[in-house]
Amino acid sequence: PTSLDATVRWAHAAVVDAPPAAFPTRWWTLLADGRVQCDVCPRACKLHEGQKGLCFVRAREDDQIVLTTYGRSSGFCVDPIEKKPLNHFLPGTSVLSFGTAGCNLSCRFCQNWDISKSREIDTLADAAGPETIARAAAQQGCASVAFTYNDPVIFLEYAADVADACHAAGIRTVAVSAGYVCPGPRQELFSRMDAVNVDLKSFSDDFYRQVCGGHLQPVLDTLEWLVANGVWVEVTTLLIPGHNDGDAEIGELTAWMVEHLGADVPLHFSAFHPDYKMLDVPPTPPATLTRARQIALDQGVRYVYTGNVHDLEGGTTWCPGCGAAAVERDWYRINGYRLTGDGHCTACGTKIVGVFDGPPGEWGRRRRPIHLATHEDDGR
Repeated sequence: PTSLDATVRWAHAAVVDAPPAAFPTRWWTLLADGRVQCDVCPRACKLHEGQKGLCFVRAREDDQIVLTTYGRSSGFCVDPIEKKPLNHFLPGTSVLSFGTAGCNLSCRFCQNWDISKSREIDTLADAAGPETIARAAAQQGCASVAFTYNDPVIFLEYAADVADACHAAGIRTVAVSAGYVCPGPRQELFSRMDAVNVDLKSFSDDFYRQVCGGHLQPVLDTLEWLVANGVWVEVTTLLIPGHNDGDAEIGELTAWMVEHLGADVPLHFSAFHPDYKMLDVPPTPPATLTRARQIALDQGVRYVYTGNVHDLEGGTTWCPGCGAAAVERDWYRINGYRLTGDGHCTACGTKIVGVFDGPPGEWGRRRRPIHLATHEDDGR
């Protein structure tokens, strides 16, 4: 659908006080056997009338694929941008974050499984059109809007329209994604993003197949596309004990990043905690993250971080020129900032790569849920 189509459909929905139940899409193919194939992601779900894809939100209705969650959200929240995690994109600022329901991967370790694996419409407790979201972000003082909690790939039409509305209002856009998407939809969605954090689950195709129900190569293709097309990108890998935390795999992953993405793409190693279908796996020891960080640094990755643990060294941005602490962080709070407005180290003048726009924000660690259906702050 065109942006005008989206505006008209949402305007009509607003009159009847409900988002559209079935939003038409264009990434699908009618097959010779009568089924309709969804072409958004490499899973290529082939559907009979009335069926839904594995993501649960893209369905076949009237011989086409429709999006069933356009305008619906599992919730909106104002977060620190560092929580995405993005450490080199407008540090210290707040971001209006939201997701919908469903996912096109089936990760056994999913940390947001109550949202990404939801099959209940009741999960979608809030609603807002693109212009409402952009306006709310501006009124809340947010520098950006993030599509997160579940993967925006599966609600790309809604995300694309929201991104257009945000850019028209001077608000930047962020996607948190597993990057499991086909080339056409990849361009449609990510060309509208100012920054993307890609969740690189592992550097093993066996891991992707057995643990996530997908494949590695499409994710690597997405990462290369983002860098080649000038989108700011950071990478996160959740290290799971005994599954993807070996020295050899971490070495291969980080060597690939340096060769294919460049040494300046930030990498976040995050700690796993038992959840969903991996309750029998222990939490990641902090020492594992420290070891992985050192391997990445030894491979030449210039900016390497640790997450889900309290680690002042692993949370700090270190200047690659002089070694000074350019941005000191304690969890999501910035305690020291030694960069010029455009991101140069004040000690030696080295450029710290990223998106910097004047002094840092002062949002800190706060997390504030808001309700956009009525656009009322809940006061927290």
